Amino acid sequence: MSSLTRRPRFHFRFQPRYLLYIPLLLMSVFYLIPMYVVIVTGLKSFDEISLRTMWTLPSGINFDNFVVAYQNLAPSLWNSINMVVPAAIISSFIGSINGFVLARWKFRGADIIFPILLFGMFIPYQSILIPLVEFMRTINMYGGLPGLIMAHVIYGIPITTLTFRNYYATIPKEIIEAARMDGADLLKTYRHIILPVSIPSFVVVLIWQFTSAWNDFLFAVVLTKPEFWPVTVALNNLAGSQIIAWNVQMAGALLTALPTLLVYIFLGRYFLRGLMAGALKG
Repeated sequence: MSSLTRRPRFHFRFQPRYLLYIPLLLMSVFYLIPMYVVIVTGLKSFDEISLRTMWTLPSGINFDNFVVAYQNLAPSLWNSINMVVPAAIISSFIGSINGFVLARWKFRGADIIFPILLFGMFIPYQSILIPLVEFMRTINMYGGLPGLIMAHVIYGIPITTLTFRNYYATIPKEIIEAARMDGADLLKTYRHIILPVSIPSFVVVLIWQFTSAWNDFLFAVVLTKPEFWPVTVALNNLAGSQIIAWNVQMAGALLTALPTLLVYIFLGRYFLRGLMAGALKG
């Protein structure tokens, strides 16, 4: 046989790093088991729901559960969207300004203000519920979405400030000094120099704040009235008092988790790029 017609031989060369794939694969399967149960149960009819058949596939694909769940959750889904989007954007911009000032505009007391801001990350929600409710009542913001947005904005400032401060600390100080020599003040330096290079950090904090606010239950159930309940509270109330339609409940849980799931599916790589760009480096 001629060497021109000889088929090339492929040699598989085992490398030790391939062994890392085994625990990663097992962990992925383990963490995907709840998602499998949610999807399978959401596609079953009510007669198929039981502990014995929890792992079995449905006899047929049934989307009626998702229709019923969406009809019950639709108003609350829009409440969550109307709450999460402004809360994430406002807290991100405040954190960006704070991070720039604390990282590149040194002033007396900066080293004290920054730890005080970070201390807010470690304050449990439960410890401030009563004074928070009283404060919201005093300023006439209790019961609606604006008060809930304010709560998430304030609670998001510490983590967003930390993220932006650490990112801005990696920017060469010569750029800031050059802007000062050109006569740019604090706001012009931030707007024309710092803000255009802040996209990686904005992606990180927007995804983080979106997820945190969307998944919140405690602030939502305490600070809002029933007509303004976010989807997490509505999902909790979707279950009946005596008989629980687990197929509808699981379909509702999947619809509730879908926005954050899609965010990480389509923007997850940008989230990792933001982290690698120095967003969480100290």
